[in-house]
Amino acid sequence: MQVPLWFALAVVGYVGVKFLRPPWWLVAVLLLGGFLLADSILAPVINTAIK
Repeated sequence: MQVPLWFALAVVGYVGVKFLRPPWWLVAVLLLGGFLLADSILAPVINTAIK
């Protein structure tokens, strides 16, 4: 069975928010930080570190 990455991340995010109940500002900061890091000069370094 193949599940798209975006769907798996959405499910994990939904379950995490539902059960861990993080503050809304923390969710916003993490989403914005990830978006900004993806477009930064550190993106290739992060990509090689993950793989």
